[in-house]
Amino acid sequence: MIVYESGFNGLLILEPEVFCDDRGFFMETFQSEKYTEVGIAAPFVQDNLSRSSHGVVRGLHFQKHKPQGKLVTCISGKVLDVVVDLRPDSESLGQAFSIILDSEKRTQLWVPPGFAHGFSVLSESAHFFYKCTDYYFPHDEGGILWSDPDLAIDWLVTNPSVSEKDQKLPSLREVIG
Repeated sequence: MIVYESGFNGLLILEPEVFCDDRGFFMETFQSEKYTEVGIAAPFVQDNLSRSSHGVVRGLHFQKHKPQGKLVTCISGKVLDVVVDLRPDSESLGQAFSIILDSEKRTQLWVPPGFAHGFSVLSESAHFFYKCTDYYFPHDEGGILWSDPDLAIDWLVTNPSVSEKDQKLPSLREVIG
């Protein structure tokens, strides 16, 4: 596995080893010892899979009191994955990072606890998979408006499809004060 620094403390870009031949490919999507060696030692307690159509924007979501670390990957299609650092003592507090994840490159992103997370679907559809270090608690959910002008995120889609709930999220300034 090749690990790249993102420029944000603890946010890692991972390229797992992929074994390909004329029949297809094989890869380990997670192996505890290997991921612990690169600094991802938290136990995972929940796996999530979503399917979305082209132009869908999901996010930016986080949990307020029980933040989740997430190991994310796109297992079919292509997405723009976006995170915003909400860690109070971080040098990158309030800054966004984005990366294209797709099923051809099979890149993973390790998002440590303390980030808001979202993605937009760039392909016809996408299956997005993530392992979480804590359970999802609906009463603990928070979010940031996907179109917040202070973040100025280019989601790389025109006429995005955004849930009613996500359209009503507060601004970054309202979240971090």
